[in-house]
Amino acid sequence: MGAALAKACIDRGHEVVIVSGPVAIAYPEQAKVIQVVTTDEMLRAAVDQFSTCDGAIGAAAPCDYQPQQVASQKIAKTGQPLTIELVETQDVVATLGQSKRNRQWVVGFALETDDRRFRAIVKLEKKHCDLMVSNGPEAIDSFENRVELLATDGTLVDTIEGSKEQVAGGIIDQIERRLITNSADSTP
Repeated sequence: MGAALAKACIDRGHEVVIVSGPVAIAYPEQAKVIQVVTTDEMLRAAVDQFSTCDGAIGAAAPCDYQPQQVASQKIAKTGQPLTIELVETQDVVATLGQSKRNRQWVVGFALETDDRRFRAIVKLEKKHCDLMVSNGPEAIDSFENRVELLATDGTLVDTIEGSKEQVAGGIIDQIERRLITNSADSTP
């Protein structure tokens, strides 16, 4: 979905910076791609890039949890159970949403299995997003997608379905109409 969104933005004349973890996806050549491995690296790169961007789209979630301790060498088998304690990672989209200034905007994605719209609205508010795209796990590794686009008050803006390219085009249409055009028309 991220690659399709990047292409839709480029096709409309927008400059695109992608902060991406290790994935097997071909991003558009015209995009600047910053490769990261950890959620902490993603957060630092996203915050750094966001300071010079008009907006951000959080199209995929990095890990929600990471090991509390990382071993510096292989953990040998002992024949006993091994317990790994996990801690929450920082939320990249929420950090960007809280740091918006002037006319910046943030669009988040909420991939949910149950109570999709309700959970997406909670994320929309919690992460200070200007729009939230709600979809389900069937979107993963699929050529098709069906999403609901929600406004800041939780109302349904649009339901978009089709190929990921079609869905990306519909999302970018709404971003341009609701966030980019509105911010360009408003007075400082």
